[in-house]
Amino acid sequence: MKKFLIVGLGNIGPKYEETRHNIGFKVLDSLAKTEKTSFETAKLGDIAEFKIKGRTVLLLKPNTFMNLSGKSIKYWLDKEKIPLENLLVITDDIHIDFGTFRIKAKGSAGGHNGLKDTQEKLNTATYPRFRFGVGGDFSKGKQVDYVLGEWSAGEQIDLSIRIDTATAAIKSFVLAGLSLTMNQFNGKFER
Repeated sequence: MKKFLIVGLGNIGPKYEETRHNIGFKVLDSLAKTEKTSFETAKLGDIAEFKIKGRTVLLLKPNTFMNLSGKSIKYWLDKEKIPLENLLVITDDIHIDFGTFRIKAKGSAGGHNGLKDTQEKLNTATYPRFRFGVGGDFSKGKQVDYVLGEWSAGEQIDLSIRIDTATAAIKSFVLAGLSLTMNQFNGKFER
């Protein structure tokens, strides 16, 4: 049976729950709810599991804080013997317009500390990642405040729609593969 590890990056604790930086956690929470599974605390993170058409999907929310995400990801990949091509890391991206998706097979960390640590721990930049655009509407020197800030009222209107679409993209990745998923889901968010 094929196994997949879907990782949502975020920071643990109630004070971070509704922040832009925690979109990875939000997407996984929604997917777990849709698939009627729940998270349990395990080593280096919270884990949920479901099966879909002969595939096992593990959902991981690292509890190592964003900047040390790679340790948790490497542990679970090794423990479950999941190949890199069956890993998908979901993260926020300030360089992409709000609600826009960029799913890729590889790439740089793009200044994202969670991806940077993952790249260091896995010793490669060649692993699938799903960047969820959170926009970059902040003034110079205010990046941390922005990503650790809560969604604006305008963003909240569209957020649940985009999260539903993100869960569909994850299922597509598991069932149809990376190329078809990129073709179908990458691009500008149209209302």
